[in-house]
Amino acid sequence: MQSRFLAAPTFAGYLAGVSANPELWTAVSRRARVAPAALARAAALPGRWHLLAISEDWCGDAVNSLPYIARLAELAPGLELRVVGREANPDLMSAHLTNGARSIPVVIAYDESFVERGWWGPRPGELQAWVLGPGRALEKAARYREVRRWYARDGGLTTIDELLAMLEAAAAARDGQAA
Repeated sequence: MQSRFLAAPTFAGYLAGVSANPELWTAVSRRARVAPAALARAAALPGRWHLLAISEDWCGDAVNSLPYIARLAELAPGLELRVVGREANPDLMSAHLTNGARSIPVVIAYDESFVERGWWGPRPGELQAWVLGPGRALEKAARYREVRRWYARDGGLTTIDELLAMLEAAAAARDGQAA
């Protein structure tokens, strides 16, 4: 896994190759911020963590999540993010399905020895519950409009919180502590 991770592009490299909605990816990336409390949580994580995102540039959930995760990894000393394509990595995608679906983005956490310790995705839990529940009543265009509004209101806060909670639980389980 280490060689696959190291061969994957960084987020900046991924962003440079985006062909679907490049202006949107750039705009979200420019405004992505991480709260000081979230940075403190990330800094408190023991060891180094390698985050491997499975994505495709056409994915609306990815464009609204990965720039925030990238900003966190950029600012937190113990995190490193790389990005791979879903279509080019069917084995990784098959091992990280959401309710049997190849939903993205998925962010896989590996420890310093490249042992997988957990994963997050494809969208924040609250939004996922809405999409799979009340959101189903809306026609597709209206549903996606509401999803975009949710992401705009949230500003990456829930994504970062859930990713950090997953990493904290992974670190605790790895170190034999109660999460």
